[in-house]
Amino acid sequence: MLILGIETSCDETSASVVKNGIDILSNVVSSSLKYHKKFGGVVPEIATRHHVENIDKVITRSLRDAGLNIKDIDAIAVTDGPGLMGALLTGISCAKAMSYILDKPLIAVDHLKAHIYSAIMIKDAPRFPFIGLVISGGHTRLYLVKDFNRFELLGDTVDDAAGEAYDKVAKILGLGYPGGPVIDRLAKKGNSRAIRFTCKAVNGSLDFSFSGIKTAVLYWVKGQGPKVKARIPDIAASFQESVLNVIVENSVKAMERYKIKSFVAGGGVSANSRFREMMQREAKYKDFKLYFPPMYLCSDNAAMTAGLGYRLYKQGVRSSLNVTARMEDYGYAN
Repeated sequence: MLILGIETSCDETSASVVKNGIDILSNVVSSSLKYHKKFGGVVPEIATRHHVENIDKVITRSLRDAGLNIKDIDAIAVTDGPGLMGALLTGISCAKAMSYILDKPLIAVDHLKAHIYSAIMIKDAPRFPFIGLVISGGHTRLYLVKDFNRFELLGDTVDDAAGEAYDKVAKILGLGYPGGPVIDRLAKKGNSRAIRFTCKAVNGSLDFSFSGIKTAVLYWVKGQGPKVKARIPDIAASFQESVLNVIVENSVKAMERYKIKSFVAGGGVSANSRFREMMQREAKYKDFKLYFPPMYLCSDNAAMTAGLGYRLYKQGVRSSLNVTARMEDYGYAN
């Protein structure tokens, strides 16, 4: 079965054709990142304009790369949220028009669930239930995943997401946007024990808070004056280690609490080399299976949307032409 996926939740315009939920025949991504760099973050109006200008080209290229005609597609899956309202509406409007004109089924796909699915688009996927983590620029969430469409929220960030904290610290250090890749790279040259930045779970729960460590970095940098430039690798390493420690600790705690032996991570920050190293160490020590998406599926893409769309379709999920954008979640079924 061939599913055309469309993803426009933030600053990537993407279309993909996926066969039977795991075989990626094409995955085209057009990013507007370069237009946002000078602003230090995503500007919704710029992102939306990029989607409008490029979505037809991206879909056409995706079909061509897959060697298919639009009439060969069996169904259309589209991200309906969470994300930026204008950006989401671009993809949804396009998907609804195609569904109506071609008389093809439409499946609305949750962006966060798709990030989890990106790590299990494989033949030997983990059995349910498993612990899933979405770790990105907009979200840091832990779930007990019971089925492709049954996610129980276990922990969430109460303020900044992990990726957002990376971006803000990178801005403080004058490293540009986005902050995740550059901090990960610089941290390898620094001493993670050089500076003590504190980052802990919220009141012993599985929730996260990253605004405090961002502020701590800001005041520490202000107190150093001009000599701070020589300490940037140490700052990056110390900041990163503290943030990742609490994410790893909460993840392992969730697995132990629910007696789960499979852990799945998705989202842009799941590409972080130190995070993967830390989780691999824990998996070996605690004896659980670890699933990460390949690097090209960590950031926003339509392959994960199409893949999960197939699974939902097989469960009988269909969306009406009244579907619209969600800036946040409706909630998760237990």
